[in-house]
Amino acid sequence: MRGMRFDVLTLFPEAFQSFLTTSIIGRAVAAGHIEVVLHDIRDYSTDKHRKVDDVPYGGGAGMVILCQPLFAAIEAVKALADDHAPVIYLTPQGLALTQQRCEEYVEQRQLQRMILLCGHYEGIDERVREALVDEELRIGDYVLSGGELPAQVLMDSLARLVPGVLGNDASAKEESFSLALGRAQEYPHYTRPAEYQGMRVPEVLLSGHHAEITAWRLAHVRQGRD
Repeated sequence: MRGMRFDVLTLFPEAFQSFLTTSIIGRAVAAGHIEVVLHDIRDYSTDKHRKVDDVPYGGGAGMVILCQPLFAAIEAVKALADDHAPVIYLTPQGLALTQQRCEEYVEQRQLQRMILLCGHYEGIDERVREALVDEELRIGDYVLSGGELPAQVLMDSLARLVPGVLGNDASAKEESFSLALGRAQEYPHYTRPAEYQGMRVPEVLLSGHHAEITAWRLAHVRQGRD
C-alpha cells in the first residue's frame, strides 16, 4: 500500500502547524508516507468578507456554518482525484473512533485518501450532512470547540498503520494483536537500568527467551478502563 493522503477542510489551518512537523507525524510527512493538504473553508466563500456562518433558522444560541462554502469546498476537493474518497465529518454525534475502525480503513478498505471536515460553532447546515458527508466520527463522549483536534487524532491513529511510518512496523502489529483480544490493552514496559532505587526489572524480560517473555506479557496485560 502506498501512503495515505488527508484533505482537511477547516476554518483554522494554523491549528495543524505543530502537529504536521512534530515527532512521528512530522517524519511521516517528510518521508512521504502520508500527505496532509489543508483547505481553508473561507477560501470557498462567495461573500466579499469571506463570511462562512449565520444564525440558525428557528433561533437558538451560536452560529451555523453555511451551505455555500461547504458545498463548494467539498465538491472542489472531491474533484481533485477520481478515487471516491469518503468525506468524514468529525462530530460528537458520530460513530466512536476505535482501533478496529482504524484498521478497517487502512487494512480492509485500503483507503488511499480521506476528506476530513472539521466543523465549528454550533455545527454545519444539515443539508451538507445529507448530501455530501459519507461518515461521521467522534473521538469521545464530550464536546470540543471544533473538529481540528479530532481530525488530528484520527490522522495520527491511521498513520501509525501505514507501512514505514513507525520505525518498527511490528509495533503496530502488537497493538492490533492486543486489541484483537477484546479492548485496548498493554503490558508493562521496562528499559535500562535493570535495577533502579531497589526496583528490579522482572528476570524473565532479561532472559532472552522469547516464548517466556510473550507468555509473561500476555499474563500481565492492563485493560483499558471505562
